Amino acid sequence: MARLEGKRALITGGTTGIGLETARQFIAEGARVAITGTNPATLEQAAKELGPQALVLRADAGDVTAQAALAQSVQSAFGGLDTVFINAGIAQFGPLDGWNEADFDRTMAINVKGPYFLLQALLPLLANPSSIVLNTSINAHIGMPNSSVYAASKAALLSLARTLSGELIGRGIRVNAVSPGPVSTPLYGKLGFTPEDLQKTAAAIQGQVPLGRFGLPIEIAKAVVFLASDESAFTVGAELIIDGGMTQL
Repeated sequence: MARLEGKRALITGGTTGIGLETARQFIAEGARVAITGTNPATLEQAAKELGPQALVLRADAGDVTAQAALAQSVQSAFGGLDTVFINAGIAQFGPLDGWNEADFDRTMAINVKGPYFLLQALLPLLANPSSIVLNTSINAHIGMPNSSVYAASKAALLSLARTLSGELIGRGIRVNAVSPGPVSTPLYGKLGFTPEDLQKTAAAIQGQVPLGRFGLPIEIAKAVVFLASDESAFTVGAELIIDGGMTQL
């Protein structure tokens, strides 16, 4: 039997990269899936690719008021949820003296504040048992220059994986995290680099990975499938670091 047969799942930021690949894997494992995004073009493309098993919703991950509306849409479509993958996020980098309040608040709104209040809105929908998976980052563990705000936002999510585990375990809700290292996704193309600078940056990052390559979205998605499935029923408050050995070797 498929590992997610009959389960209902929500994936935020599910139209590209890790989110889209996770949606593919969830559907292949038997789940009904709702995905979110903001870009009309990628929303349309994801809907075509995933087919009728996916509910595609436009939702701004950083808008707190939109989270209740998203929860209502999911409830209307599915009745409840068995798993949530908090994947939507942004990565903006810069030195300490280059940040302004608006950019700081935007990163925290999309990466932490919106997800927090989405989970609050989804709480009545979550089955017993159910699983929440948070997409964090190895940047929460390493002192990468110019990543201060991004790393802080991911460290906050990583903390939530533990604190919410303690809070929600009595309701049958498990909370865990995946922390990817460098992964080949459209994320790096959104950082505003020239093609030459992007190539240099990618080469420098790849040189820090003991396996000598970037990860693949499917390598993260498979870990999320495990955490969403009953196979991980004894896994609570855990972090799966998937980084080609970057933080370990």
